Amino acid sequence: MNKWLKDDLEFIWHPYTQMKDTLVSPPILIKRARGIKLYDNQGNFYYDTISSWWSNVHGHNHPRIKAAIKKQLNSLDHVLFAGFTHQPAILLARELISISPGRLTKVFFSDNGSTAVEVALKMSFQYRQNTGKVKKTKFVALDYGYHGDTIGAMSVSGVGLFNKVFSPLFFPSFKAPSPYCYRCPMHKDKATCDCDCIIPLEELLKEKSGIISAIIMEPMVMAAGGMIVYPKEYLSRAAKLAKKFNVHLILDEVATGFGRTGKMFACEHVNNIEPDFLCISKGLTAGYLPLAATLTTEKIYKAFYADYGENKTFYHGHTYTANPLGCSAALASLEVFKKERTLDRIKEIIPLFRTDMEKFRYLPLVGNVRYIGLIGAVELVKDKLTKEGFSFREGIGLEVYKRALERNLILRPLGNIIYLFLPLCIKRNELQDIMNRTYTVIKSLS
Repeated sequence: MNKWLKDDLEFIWHPYTQMKDTLVSPPILIKRARGIKLYDNQGNFYYDTISSWWSNVHGHNHPRIKAAIKKQLNSLDHVLFAGFTHQPAILLARELISISPGRLTKVFFSDNGSTAVEVALKMSFQYRQNTGKVKKTKFVALDYGYHGDTIGAMSVSGVGLFNKVFSPLFFPSFKAPSPYCYRCPMHKDKATCDCDCIIPLEELLKEKSGIISAIIMEPMVMAAGGMIVYPKEYLSRAAKLAKKFNVHLILDEVATGFGRTGKMFACEHVNNIEPDFLCISKGLTAGYLPLAATLTTEKIYKAFYADYGENKTFYHGHTYTANPLGCSAALASLEVFKKERTLDRIKEIIPLFRTDMEKFRYLPLVGNVRYIGLIGAVELVKDKLTKEGFSFREGIGLEVYKRALERNLILRPLGNIIYLFLPLCIKRNELQDIMNRTYTVIKSLS
């Protein structure tokens, strides 16, 4: 075994990894990357079909982003952000406000998606305390939603494989049925359903709005919950209910932001949507450096704006809040969107992707196919009629992962869900090659 891999197995504990399995299948040692390809120490390449955990937007080693980071290194590497500021953070905050939906006016920086969510939860909670609505302490989430790995973020996520063991630590929150059309919680079909799954949420808010501070949801796609793509009508109606019942709307765009669904933010598929909080990370820096932000409104900001003695300060922060290198990378990424006309360019790619995704629908083990933008997923089932899935012990996802590596693909299935989360820089020939290889992998399971 390679010396580096020996040292890895001796000293490192990898995330979301059963380390005993690495004795047989050690980690792949990546030496370099360019575009949508990663290269290991043996010279093999792999298509980065999941954008390095949904973060890489413009491809690896993009010259504009690298240059911005190098330039920033020459002047300022890091400074605490309490009582100090710097130009990259100011420029980035201004840019984020200019492209964000609704009436968002303030940016609170942090360093990853989970903390962006934690900030939104704590801000919403403290807003209620600062404004005298002290009974509004609860949150509503969707039962297939997943918002991160910290305790607060897990508390407003559905309980599943990733977090069940930690559930005794969670604070109580309300759960509403998810708009999971393939497995409709209301047992309707497309011909008879009018987003009826919104009804339980409406009833919950009607009964409990006096104690509910906010509802949190991922717009258009529930990512870690199974890449569940749902109708924009559900998002629109949920947003209207939040406003009607005076409940904050927290939109978690950590996975879906920055062009993934064909628009800069997924919530923009709904006209005139006005979130109270917008959580972003991952694609914010195009995957180059850790950075996150929680955007909110002037109304919420004003509830914390008071004389020192009133003690309404938002006591939250991170060591690497608004790190200058991360902010510079994010600014460069947003510049790439403009210079390369990324959102316009992918309009030509998305129809090709949809056409290729539809081909999976006829494979024996594929129960459902869903897609939006350059996100696509197929749900594997034992029986198409009953929709019976594979058990965890059957390891269908692990088998897909292994077979995909043999075909130069990085796929990390979510249980029975095989998904693609493609970099926006993908070219037509790369898309065709990836789709053909993925099709071969899934067909080989039959």
